[in-house]
Amino acid sequence: MTVAGEVVETETVNSGKPLVEVKGLRRVFDLSKPWLNRMIEREGRILLTAVDGVDFAIKEGETYALVGESGSGKSTIAKMAVGLLPPSAGSIMIDGTDVWGKKSQDTERRMRRKIQMIFQDPFASLNPRWRVGAIIAEPISAFGLISDPQDRAARVGELLSLVGLDPRDGQKFPHEFSGGQRQRIAIARALASEPKFIVCDEPTSALDVSVQAQVLNLLRDLQERLGLTYLFISHNLAVVRHVATRVGVLYLGRLVEEAPARDLFAAPQHPYTKMLLEAVPDIDMEGKDRQSIAGEIPNPITPPPGCHFHPRCPVRRVECDVKIPLPLPVGDATVRCHLFDPSP
Repeated sequence: MTVAGEVVETETVNSGKPLVEVKGLRRVFDLSKPWLNRMIEREGRILLTAVDGVDFAIKEGETYALVGESGSGKSTIAKMAVGLLPPSAGSIMIDGTDVWGKKSQDTERRMRRKIQMIFQDPFASLNPRWRVGAIIAEPISAFGLISDPQDRAARVGELLSLVGLDPRDGQKFPHEFSGGQRQRIAIARALASEPKFIVCDEPTSALDVSVQAQVLNLLRDLQERLGLTYLFISHNLAVVRHVATRVGVLYLGRLVEEAPARDLFAAPQHPYTKMLLEAVPDIDMEGKDRQSIAGEIPNPITPPPGCHFHPRCPVRRVECDVKIPLPLPVGDATVRCHLFDPSP
């Protein structure tokens, strides 16, 4: 919803079966030197665990946001969700179909049509040698949705109008548009295959602040009109607060807290979530003492044992150094923290 050019928080309610189900998702990158080099230099393998056992579900019509500092695994999850990067373990189910499981070509084609992605940088995600009309028409042609060229061109014009551009803009090249307009073109391309699930990988971080609200409002309006489901990747909690239905907080590849957006911002449970929210600029807290995020995110190649957050945690316990916390229910939230562990 839009009021005076600002993004206004709304809540999507859907009690049906999840459209997206992620279970035990794990991704390990092998950063080792070639085998012969390791043998000569007597070095072992170097493994980086970018995503470590992540579980979440997204109901149809919801916006599920993943937040965290750089290096927490957000974009890696996004790439696995759309089929750009295979997981090391776990599964991603889209409308009952495993993205990385074995399936027929017809099933694969139907599933791929349901998934699209809006990338972070609109300057890099559009082919500079193609006209905008050809860029948007590519998914239509690839999935065989419209065979007649005139009908396909008419559909491209409709999509451009849908995102707030002129149908005649299809004759132009990407370099003739501003950053916000290019992101609108990227959104029109994502809508061309008539998807159900769209992954938004920091879609406004490369844009001017004045343009960000316009793009966010557009995404919300399209969601309400077309019944879209979003996975929204961001490091900006001020943005997430206004677009998300549920929020998952990532730290070094682990989901440390998951809760409805309204609850998470009103009463965060995990110490890391509290620190992230303390760092969000808020004019209402001007003049009050605020706690900055202590320390830096550790090297993901050699993460701390136990709870990865314990070197920076203000309420660190002895068990945090050695024991990995399990996900525990805390009201409507799920939290990985020994503070809520009832066992001694």
